[in-house]
Amino acid sequence: MKEKLRLLRKMLAPILLVILVLGIIFSGIATPVEAAGIGTFGALIVAALHKRLTWPNLHAACMSTLVASAMVMWIIFGASIFVGFYILQGGQTFVQELISGAGLSPYAVLLLMMVLLVALGMFLDWVGILLLAVPIFVPLIKGMTFDGLFGLPGVDATDVSLWFGVIYLVNMQMSFLSPPFGYALFYIKGVCPPHITMAQIFRSSFPFLGIQALGLALVILFPALVTWLPNLAYG
Repeated sequence: MKEKLRLLRKMLAPILLVILVLGIIFSGIATPVEAAGIGTFGALIVAALHKRLTWPNLHAACMSTLVASAMVMWIIFGASIFVGFYILQGGQTFVQELISGAGLSPYAVLLLMMVLLVALGMFLDWVGILLLAVPIFVPLIKGMTFDGLFGLPGVDATDVSLWFGVIYLVNMQMSFLSPPFGYALFYIKGVCPPHITMAQIFRSSFPFLGIQALGLALVILFPALVTWLPNLAYG
């Protein structure tokens, strides 16, 4: 216990930093972008307190940030070109007419969209999926009525966009763990011991995907899990 308390003392500053960043976001003092800047400044202070604020570490952090930012920008650039050609060739209209003309119920259309999102998440990054899928799916969803499943309460027409937005985000979170190209899986491989194989990481992701699928089902069956707090806070 003495050793645990000693280690906890070293974790006090990072814990306070997390509480500070989340606190100023939830209290409305700062936006997430502004809070990220405050968090970065706080991280520099924490690094200095732990005597880790050295030029080599600062240079490595800056280079990692540069590489990650450049990768994201190139992904956005390529996805934007692809989506632009896709829309110009009538792909968006074709998919909208295909889904709306299939004669499926609103919940069947929603299920089809989620299957497509999971499939896209296996091969594309979240930025590409955002630019490709959202312009197609949102107009379709906003024109549908969701009266509830199994006699449970449905979704109010004014809350459909909010409800679908959360469903979409959960799907995107699942895409980070879906083999073979889930981004989080490769991040884990980069930090885990060398003897851990990608096959082991793939197998270990399935329980977490199952938990997220359960959460997704609860959100669909009980829309108030999504809509109650925003309606209470914003009216």
